[in-house]
Amino acid sequence: MALSISIKQLHQSTGDHVRRAAKAGSPIEVTDRGKPIALLTHPGHVPPTRRKRTLLAEYKAMLNRIAKGDVLEDLTAIRGDR
Repeated sequence: MALSISIKQLHQSTGDHVRRAAKAGSPIEVTDRGKPIALLTHPGHVPPTRRKRTLLAEYKAMLNRIAKGDVLEDLTAIRGDR
């Protein structure tokens, strides 16, 4: 880490530290009693996360079927008595 600050330092001048983190090329480590607890960094330095989505089997079947009738009827049939 290029820079490390304590929670107390962060509280005393939050805006300055946040702006510095936005401009910095590396994250700023925030510590609590000497132990690292958080990082301040520019959002562009954080890799995006992708959620893995799964489709219900009933929904997949509905998508594979040729559309006939009302979509709301299909959804109601899938939902059942939830």
